[in-house]
Amino acid sequence: MFRRVARLLLSFVMISTGVLLGTVATTGTAHADECYTWSRTLSEGASGSDVTQLQIRVAGWVSSGERLSYDGQYGARTAAAVKKFQAAYGLPADGVAGPQTYSKIYALQDPDCTPVHFSYAELNKCNSDWSGGAVSAATAKANALKTMWKLEAMRHALGDVPLTISSGFRSYSCNSAVGGSSTSRHLYGDAADLTGSPSLCRLAQEARTHGFSEILGPGYPDHNDHTHVALDPSPYWSAPNCGI
Repeated sequence: MFRRVARLLLSFVMISTGVLLGTVATTGTAHADECYTWSRTLSEGASGSDVTQLQIRVAGWVSSGERLSYDGQYGARTAAAVKKFQAAYGLPADGVAGPQTYSKIYALQDPDCTPVHFSYAELNKCNSDWSGGAVSAATAKANALKTMWKLEAMRHALGDVPLTISSGFRSYSCNSAVGGSSTSRHLYGDAADLTGSPSLCRLAQEARTHGFSEILGPGYPDHNDHTHVALDPSPYWSAPNCGI
């Protein structure tokens, strides 16, 4: 907790200093970060791994039914997602990722790149090494990170209410033990089952605007006690009791 508070204070100091010196709009780096540091301002037309890193963190700020690609290309959709991220956190919403945007991201992430309100342990209650699923352990873990950043956006949009994850990544054996579908997205590491407050219907409804393409909730078979969100190549939403 102390480290997070210190990083928030550092971000504020860096932004304030930049404003006073008139350099925020032109300098590419706000400050070094333990997880990842951007070294340039990014806008439409840019490309590279730094764009991909940005896309991971803003993919939860999209329009209903939209998904942001992690392709390293700063196109109109990425600019729109950055703009929504900026507006959500009280920053100038110009769709250009510079020091103020980066400082906010730095304040929102832990040294392992997970968002501050979620952890790898929450997304994997099956085993310790992410093995045994439908993809490699590295891919499953990377997918879980992308899921967490979408959940972070969803959490903030809901008023910063805590979200409870009952199940995330599953190996085939873990999935079989709980009676999961043989094609479950949990096997890929990009799914999360949510319980608790706010209501399951509210969670299902909100998930539509945060990059999730598979949403199953109350009214769908075996989903009356949780809301399932995932990234499915074939989008599918069904929560009949929630009007979805």
